[in-house]
Amino acid sequence: MAIDPKKGSRLGRGLDALIPQTKPATPAPSGATSLKAAIEEVHPNRAQPRTRFEDTALDELASSIKELGVLQPIIVRKRAAGGFEIIAGERRWRASQRAGLREVPIVVSDLSGTAAFEAAIVENLQREDLNPIETARAFQRLIDDYKHSQDTIAQKIGKDRSTIANALRLLKLPPGVLEHIENGELSEGHGRALLTAPSTGAREKLAKEAIAKQWSVRELERQARGAGESKPEPKPKSANVRDLEIRLSKSLGARVTLHEGAEGKGSIHVAYTSLDELDRILAKLG
Repeated sequence: MAIDPKKGSRLGRGLDALIPQTKPATPAPSGATSLKAAIEEVHPNRAQPRTRFEDTALDELASSIKELGVLQPIIVRKRAAGGFEIIAGERRWRASQRAGLREVPIVVSDLSGTAAFEAAIVENLQREDLNPIETARAFQRLIDDYKHSQDTIAQKIGKDRSTIANALRLLKLPPGVLEHIENGELSEGHGRALLTAPSTGAREKLAKEAIAKQWSVRELERQARGAGESKPEPKPKSANVRDLEIRLSKSLGARVTLHEGAEGKGSIHVAYTSLDELDRILAKLG
């Protein structure tokens, strides 16, 4: 099915623009064919943006499929090597396997590689199937492999450009932190808060603390800001003060440090290593 370049936001309106409704009487759109295929003839798409499929959710869907069948067809395109490649619906295909189905309903479309990948992203976003990191990586692939800008991605999937930019920023986090977000141990908001930390090491450390102490996003933001605050460097000592430290150290036979305060005030610190040395210093002081 060819995509009209004048309707760049078509994918953003959803898969209804790409596939027929689940009612049998609904005709397939131009360029698409509805039929059934042996389940072994249908193959997952290596470009699928979703990489994680929860076993519990798949088992629940498989149980539903056993009772009601596959209510929405799997969108596919023909493979050069034979059979079909999934554009959208891999989760339904996996659950159908678990349910023991021998064939599944499919819609064969002639989408190009780029359009197929965009359609897969749209379906997953609409169903909220992608975790924040999968979403960010999918957007990055559209930029790197398909030469889209953030503006065109936003137009195609019906999102604000700021949403795309914020998602992509998450990819600046260390791999370990990305894993925590993918596992659901940290939220997308936690990830954005960690971006304000000053270094990779600080982000990794704060991520572990946030999980262990169950910090809210607001608390993590506060901790990350604190990690970025630099302590004021001590005021350099004047030549007179350094000279006085040397003279006192020689006189007492111990290390003497002067700490200058405001308005000519301050303190003297005399270090000793044993009680005998302290007695000797006190004797010198009279």
